Amino acid sequence: MNASELKHFLADSPPSTVNLEIKKHFDNLTGQQQRYAHFISRCNAPFLFDNLQRLTPLCFRAAFTGTRITLRQVSPESESIFDFIIALYKSAKGDWKAVQRKAGISDEDLQYFLQYSAQFLGNCGNYKGFGDSKFVPRCGEKVFDALAAVSPEATKYYKATNGAIFHSDNSGIMHLGYLDEGHMTTYYPDSKGITKADITAISDFLEKKGLLVENTRLRKNSGGNFDLLIASAVTQVPSEGGDIGKETEFEIDSGSLKGHKLKLVYGDYSNEMGLIAGYHKKAAENAANDNQKAMQLAYSKSFEEGSLEAFKGSQRYWIRDKGPMVESNIGFVETYRDPHGVRGEWEGFAATVNLERTRAFGSLVDAAEAMIPKLPWSKDFEKDSFLSPDFTSLEVLSFAGSGIPAGINIPNYDDIRQSEGFKNVSLGNVLSAKAPNEKIPFISEADLPIYQKYRDPAFEVQVGIHELLGHGTGKLLQETSPGVYNFDSKSPPTSPLTNKPTTTFYKPGQTWGSVFGSIASSYEECRAECVAMALSCDFEILKIFGFGDGTANMDGEAGDVLYAAYLSMARAGIASLEMWDPKSRKWGQAHSQARFSILKCFLQSEEEFCKLDYKDDLSDLTIKIDRNKITTAGRKAVEGYLQKLHIYKSTANVETGTKFYNEMTEVEPVFWGEKIRNEVLRNKQPRKVFVQANTVLDEATGKVSLVEYEPSLEGMVKSYAERGV
Repeated sequence: MNASELKHFLADSPPSTVNLEIKKHFDNLTGQQQRYAHFISRCNAPFLFDNLQRLTPLCFRAAFTGTRITLRQVSPESESIFDFIIALYKSAKGDWKAVQRKAGISDEDLQYFLQYSAQFLGNCGNYKGFGDSKFVPRCGEKVFDALAAVSPEATKYYKATNGAIFHSDNSGIMHLGYLDEGHMTTYYPDSKGITKADITAISDFLEKKGLLVENTRLRKNSGGNFDLLIASAVTQVPSEGGDIGKETEFEIDSGSLKGHKLKLVYGDYSNEMGLIAGYHKKAAENAANDNQKAMQLAYSKSFEEGSLEAFKGSQRYWIRDKGPMVESNIGFVETYRDPHGVRGEWEGFAATVNLERTRAFGSLVDAAEAMIPKLPWSKDFEKDSFLSPDFTSLEVLSFAGSGIPAGINIPNYDDIRQSEGFKNVSLGNVLSAKAPNEKIPFISEADLPIYQKYRDPAFEVQVGIHELLGHGTGKLLQETSPGVYNFDSKSPPTSPLTNKPTTTFYKPGQTWGSVFGSIASSYEECRAECVAMALSCDFEILKIFGFGDGTANMDGEAGDVLYAAYLSMARAGIASLEMWDPKSRKWGQAHSQARFSILKCFLQSEEEFCKLDYKDDLSDLTIKIDRNKITTAGRKAVEGYLQKLHIYKSTANVETGTKFYNEMTEVEPVFWGEKIRNEVLRNKQPRKVFVQANTVLDEATGKVSLVEYEPSLEGMVKSYAERGV
């Protein structure tokens, strides 16, 4: 890779380090609630402060927990890079000037190292959590060599990276993706020659067996057979059997791998899973009610035995736990980073409830049943009844994983969502966190005051609709078991796209993710974003969030919020091009791919309401939206796009749906690929990395204390170092 290409993969200088403000909300919790949050946070934490948290003999081993799993899911070198950074911190007890003197490096090189370290910790690995592209230090390799020589521990961990920190010769490994396409992934470890076709064939076989795969990795052996690595504390099949019984060896009976063998191997991440299971048992002891206790024990069983059926049980209890003051979820949840889109990345959070903002979301839930019929499909393509969910505004105490979202709608299991329900959360202190001196490209000077004033309220409205009425709506037409359907199979619903009865549906054992595969995550994010864009045009919803009186008035404050929402989406669509790789012509981030397609939808409107304004060199590229056409031309364009996305998904029309979505997310090379993307890269802003607080338990008194850190490079490293010995 030449220098001009490599510059786009250099670590941010500096990254935007911001605090997750939590103290006032944490202080409002009772002692029991603080302990409950503490134990959940420990399940998420990178490693444990043994001298301060003496709970079980296991803690004295300074064993690593959840974050180490995420590190191993990113790249082979990520865990060693993590250890290297922490070893340097410990070598001088956080005195970076002492490290600098001993290493003999310049002030600038020390800053480059700290910038890389903060970005690495914020992304939980050396590939961006939002974008899936590798980043490398701005200083030379000799600087890291000198730093490694500071202590024997640092030397050991640095050598273990095998030079991968700086490796960029092969452009393919600069992105996460399938191994047979030259990219990086650790979801298929030690697997020479494993192909996308192999992964698909194994997925099809496991689907027929009824085994879920979110907590697995897949390994291809030298003989051409396969091991399915199951995350569990136990290293043998559980005494009562796993999710599909006690059998662990299978011969594949159909498809391209017919005759090959597949073995279930328990004990992936065994040490971490054992510790995490133990902490959930401790959390159960401090639960506020029976639902919380049952949920924590189900988590413990899942992580102990590798059972995703037990994990689904935990999610059922989570749904039933209405209105808790401490909210949490944890596990192998989102499948964005697996190139095949079926295996989950480890993540978990503990958060406190913001009661004031939660009231607004509660009002949105109350209005949901009246809003759903306004979406562009008939009741045949909607759930038989709206399962009124819990929708809370949370302030994050801890969030482990490769990044922190602004909102969450889970569980991701179709059978639970369709018949039992789901939960929505908005993460308030993530939404409100601001990077210092943030630049805002692509917004005109005339629009900047409105955009700056209303982008946060507009985003909160968007997140609320996206999670509740985006992810929370829609029916999958299914043959739930042989001969049993959740629709009238003799008189199927008429598609609004063809005016003919639908002919496709989900077969027994199929899920949305298994049918639509690698595009499922991005496609669903796009569908939810389109719901938000369509329904944010409804002034009754804007009134719920405190804007306007419910009457359509684009000249008032509600109109300002709506205008800011459409400006924000269009701007996000342009900025998303940073996440598109022109060499492989692939997207590296699901949300970015979705937002780019929505911008294309805006620009393709029959009655022009959105356009891009620019000179020949694009140096003044700005978005122009006709404010007065948003509720007419804008809404019509979005609803037309949304209707197609929804019907293709609802009817399992994977062939037409995939073709359509690929067309809408295609980046035309001459204009978008070469010109606008270069302008986006020239104007790109560092993505925020969050400095999170720690909690410390005084075992003698049972009191939990909150430890906060300054929002700086040094504060970021210190916050991680103080979660360990």
